[in-house]
Formats: sequence, C-alpha cells, structure tokens
Amino acid sequence: MTAGRADDQTISSERAHIFDAIGIPASIWDADGRLADLNRAFAEKFGALGAEMLKPGVSRDAVFDRLNDSGLLVVALKRPAAGDPLADQTLVMTDGRIFRVESWPARNGATATLFLDITDSWRAQRSLERARDTAAEADQSKSRFLRAANHDLRQPLASLKLLIYACMSAETEDQRQEALHAMDLSVAIMEDLLGALLNVGQLDAGRIKPQINTFQVSTVLERLRVQFDQLARDKGVELRVIPTSSAVVSDRALLERILSNFVANAIRYTDMGKVLVGCRHDGNVLRIEVHDTGVGIAAEHQERIFQEFYRVGGQRSARHSLGLGLNIAHRLAEMLEHPIRLNSVLGKGSSFSLEVPVGNVWHSTLGETEISERIGGEFAGLTCLVLEDDPNLREALTTLLDRWGMVTFTMTDFDSVSETLTEMPNPPDVIITDYHLRGGLTGMDVVHQINDILEMPCPAIVVTADVSPGLVDEIRSQGFPVLIKPVSPPGLRVVMHNILFEPELVEELS
Repeated sequence: MTAGRADDQTISSERAHIFDAIGIPASIWDADGRLADLNRAFAEKFGALGAEMLKPGVSRDAVFDRLNDSGLLVVALKRPAAGDPLADQTLVMTDGRIFRVESWPARNGATATLFLDITDSWRAQRSLERARDTAAEADQSKSRFLRAANHDLRQPLASLKLLIYACMSAETEDQRQEALHAMDLSVAIMEDLLGALLNVGQLDAGRIKPQINTFQVSTVLERLRVQFDQLARDKGVELRVIPTSSAVVSDRALLERILSNFVANAIRYTDMGKVLVGCRHDGNVLRIEVHDTGVGIAAEHQERIFQEFYRVGGQRSARHSLGLGLNIAHRLAEMLEHPIRLNSVLGKGSSFSLEVPVGNVWHSTLGETEISERIGGEFAGLTCLVLEDDPNLREALTTLLDRWGMVTFTMTDFDSVSETLTEMPNPPDVIITDYHLRGGLTGMDVVHQINDILEMPCPAIVVTADVSPGLVDEIRSQGFPVLIKPVSPPGLRVVMHNILFEPELVEELS
C-alpha cells in the first residue's frame, strides 16, 4: 500500500469518526434519495423504527412512512416534494420535541442532512406569536371601546347641554324641575357608563380581591329588590324577589355586583311582563336565578354576549350601554368560581343563573354590614381630607365620599392646619379643596402647607366655580387637576381613580 493511499484511508477514518461523534442526528442520502450513511445520534434517535430502516439503501420516503406508521411522528409541517431532496422540513415528534431538517448538497448528487432540535426556539416563537395576537386583540378591544364610548357618552352629554339651556330659560318652576329631573337622569346614565369602565379597569389591573365568607343570601336579594323596585315600576315591569333562608359561601359585594348586572339587564330588555329573582337548591350549590319575559337572545348571540363591548344589534334598549355589564359579571363569576348558565328564547325572555356553594347557616355572619362600596369599592378605606367653606357643599361631598367607603375629614380652620393633621389617625390619601378659601387663601396654599408639614406630597384635586382660562391654567401649572363646580360624581370618581391609581393618565401630575 502506498503512503498516499494510507493517508487517504487515515483521513477517511478520521472523517467517519468525527461524523459519528456529532451529537446531532445526521445522515447522508445518495442521488436517488436512499440512505448512504448515518451517525450514532441518528441511530439512537430513530432506533425505534427498526434495524431495517437504518440500513444503507432504504429510501427516504420509506423512512417517513415508517415514522408515520410507528406513531413517532405527530406531523411533518413540510414534507419534501418528489425529486426535491434538498427541501427543508419541520418534524413534530410524539415526545414533544421539534426538529428542523436541514440538507446540503454533497458530491455525486448526494445530500447531507441534520436533524436540529429547535424545540425551545419554536416554543419561544409560538409564545411571541401568541403575545402578538393578544396585543392585536387588545388593540381591537381598545378601538371598540373608543367607538362605543364616543357614541354612548356623547348622547347623554348632548342631552345634558340642551337641558341646561332649557333649565336656564325655564319660565315656571314646574318647567325648571322637569328639566332638572331630566338632567339628573342624563348624569345617572353617564355615571353608570363610567362606573362600568372603571370596573373593567379594576379587573384588568387585578385590584379586585375576593373576600370569601358565609352569609345569608337574603341580604343580597333584599338589597336588589330595594335597588331596582322603582326602576321596574317606572318602566311598568313587575319585579318579584322570592325570599330564601339559605346561606352561601362567596364574596357578598362581588356577588351583588354580578346579580345587579343580571337584574338591570332583565329590566332594560323587558318592555312588559315581569322579572323574577329566586333560588333553587341543586345538591351542594344554590342556583340564584334571574328570569324575565323580555326580548330574549337569539342562539347565534348567546356565546358572545359576555364579551367586552358586545351588544346585540337592533335593540333599542342597548342605546345607553357600552356592552360591559355581562362581561363584568362573567369575569367576577370566574374569579369567584361561580358558573353562569343562560337559557333564552328569542321573543319570549331569558334566564340567567349563578351557581354558588351552599354554606352552613350557623356559620353565617350575624348583623351583616350593608353591602355597598363601603365594602367592595375601589376607594374603600382610603382617607380623604376636604377643604370647603360652604357647609352645604361640604356636607354633600362628605356624604358622597362616605358612600364610596372613604374615611373623610374636614378642615374649616386654616390657621390650625397642623392641629387638624395631628387629629387624623393617618395622613390623607387624597385632598379635595375649593380654590377660594377664607382669609384670602387658596386651596393650593393650604395643600402646599400640608405637604410641608407631612414632608411628603399628597394627591390633591382643586374645585372652583371660576372658569376663566387664566385661573384654570394657573392651577394646572402647579400640578393640580381641576374640576369645575357643580362637580358631578362620575367626574370626581374618574379624577380620583386616576390620581390615586393611574397618575400617569393625569397630565397635570406629569
């Protein structure tokens, strides 16, 4: 044997050793698509195919067929076409691994192939795609919100402007009172819409935390009766609430929010007939049901009515709704793990039910606290300091804040700011101040003094009846949001929510 031939054999042996040592399944296929060589990693990975499939001469089609028949291959995302041995493909295996097959041309028409494990990168890519789809869906949801809010908030706002003019030009007290009543209704509609939006914001931010206990469901049902009885009477609908002595395990405030959405919807979409609220025992759960004789919901809409901003087209009763009530109810029910059931027949009415675990009546809370925003509201437990000279406005404002569950303090002696702060058990979470205070002081002067005493900035809202642009600009330039008197509850709620929980939304604070 010549030296040259020996050297060639040595090189060939080293190449074979290197090829076999590669930890990635590798194979060589001849010009006819038949197996010419394979390394140890290939034999180990596909050993389950059988020894006859790992011998030189077997065709690539035969290997793919055996992969399918053996159950090792879930799917080939791209199968090489006949006569195209270099086409890459992706294989999803039953063990969860994902391989990308990459091929390169070799001498004499042969093909070298690597089976690259891309499981981690594949899953990362799928996660990115899901995140992209989620972001796109959120963007679409935001667009739907903007369209819905623009339409539904403009209508009562436009009515309010006309009613204000009618009130100012009213010639008799009856005309003025009629305009004021209509204005109150328009404000109530706007408050409901804004309240629904804030509920969604709280849910999205994860700020609502259930407080689970055992209580008698009759307390919730009685509140629903009181809350909606007059609304039903005004519409000519009979509201009947059947009492029960059953106890349930849930969050009282959140349970009432869910059921109040059901009852409000039932009254809204019932033009004549009745709305019935009652309970049925079903094993270890209590089904709280709300039945109505309203317009009903067509089958094609029943799966979608719990989506955000979804409203059934053509229903006049939906004109003052953003389509959020049932979505809020559904999300709260999921949070509490209370399944919702819906039965509806178009033109005959609907039935919504909520399945709540039955509790031991002897474990229920006695002398239960009134269920309101004092328990479940976003401002519950926060401290507000009110700076207002007018006793009537001060009383009205503190009553409203108390209804929202806030601990309220007032300050009328602005020469004793330090003493008033000392009497408060905690520093204020927010300050609401009139612009003009006694002694020539402004609300901002007192707020700055409070901040100096506390050695910390306290969020504050300035209220004024002076709408001159120069004054409003001056207040805002000092970093204070401004509300113009008379202050509406929904407007105050939105500003308070923003400065307390989402200050980046308040331009003045930035």
